[in-house]
Amino acid sequence: MLLPGIILILIFSYIPMVGIVIAFQQFIPTNGLFGSEYIGWGNFEYAFQLPDLSIVLKNTLFISIMKIIVGLIAALVTALLLNEVRLMWLKRSVQTIVYLPHFLSWVVLGGILIDILSPSSGIIAKVFTFIGLEPIFFLGKNDWFPYVIVISDVWKEFGFNTIVYLAAITSVNPALYEAAKIDGANRWKQTWHITLPGMRPIIVLLATLSLGNVLNAGFDQIFNLYSPAVYKSGDIIDTMVYRIGLIDFQYGLATAIGLFKSIVSFILISTSYWLAYRFANYRIF
Repeated sequence: MLLPGIILILIFSYIPMVGIVIAFQQFIPTNGLFGSEYIGWGNFEYAFQLPDLSIVLKNTLFISIMKIIVGLIAALVTALLLNEVRLMWLKRSVQTIVYLPHFLSWVVLGGILIDILSPSSGIIAKVFTFIGLEPIFFLGKNDWFPYVIVISDVWKEFGFNTIVYLAAITSVNPALYEAAKIDGANRWKQTWHITLPGMRPIIVLLATLSLGNVLNAGFDQIFNLYSPAVYKSGDIIDTMVYRIGLIDFQYGLATAIGLFKSIVSFILISTSYWLAYRFANYRIF
């Protein structure tokens, strides 16, 4: 049963790692993978001298950290609110509605957002015009673009974590709630003193594991929504690597930046799993 998965991982994850050698070459496709000139750390030195790299790193960290924080808070609050709903049909309907966007691709959602946020024909612009305000080009303004990215990503993905939190709530001993009612605790006090402490392990687990995604700000989303007008606030490592490698054909430089990101991500992922084991007793074996 494991063999097909192992074969796929070998073909698409391990064998392509041979291409890491491009990061240390002045790579020319016609010379082949091992026929290009070896320049050592030249691509890395050039990459760290790029004036845009610091801006890209800042954008990547800001967007990814905001996604993690806001996403966890939104999912936790939604799970707590749904836990208070007593009508099962309503609870399940809301769960389905908030979870449904998770299955849609950013190609589809990107087109929808572009139409909704259009400063000329979008519904948001029409609402602004109706109430006497000037329409805002949310996807073309550096002041607005990162927040649109964060909010839209949270809207798409928080439903998944909500279900995880709801599952954690079901593991809380019902006898604790009965005892709290006898002691006169209202619903808020039951949530604060019983539900949240019972959810603490899964909250810590999801928070620590999310550290591994600090440098993954969401290529699919940003690629479908950004434009040169918002490179200053929306350009991230992945989109920069895409432009350098596949548009400007600087394969060695793009591979060097991608390798740098992969090494840092590996360190972060290893740290997050250690923290998950240390504080939430989570193991992957």
